[in-house]
Amino acid sequence: MTSPELENLVRIDKLKRERCSARELRGLVASAEARLSDAANPELTLDSRFDLAYGAAHALALAALRYRGYRSNDRYIVFQVLPHTIGMAAAAVRVFATCYARRNRVEYEGMIDINETLVSDLMTAAQELLAAVGALEPPVESE
Repeated sequence: MTSPELENLVRIDKLKRERCSARELRGLVASAEARLSDAANPELTLDSRFDLAYGAAHALALAALRYRGYRSNDRYIVFQVLPHTIGMAAAAVRVFATCYARRNRVEYEGMIDINETLVSDLMTAAQELLAAVGALEPPVESE
């Protein structure tokens, strides 16, 4: 399940090949589902909802990468390669890229620039990603 684009990232040391287990995928998807459910709670602050939805999106993007047999130490790579791991549309990838940048500004600069539209767009893109990851066949190896 390789692609030339993913293999190029292996060559420049941005990705490494590593088998994935069905258990790992189940755990990532379960974590994402719980976070998305919590992120939909309007009683939570907008910042908390963003953080939960972003964490869910990251877990799902990581699941897509792991499913293809790769791992990265760079959080951003999992979003960048979504067109190659799961066939994600460019519009959704742009939403994840924006959220990655906003998350970093909050984490490293204390600059909060999150609004309802961004959280809504993130939730929609994460739900699309959940559906795509959920449609994957489980890895062949047994546990």
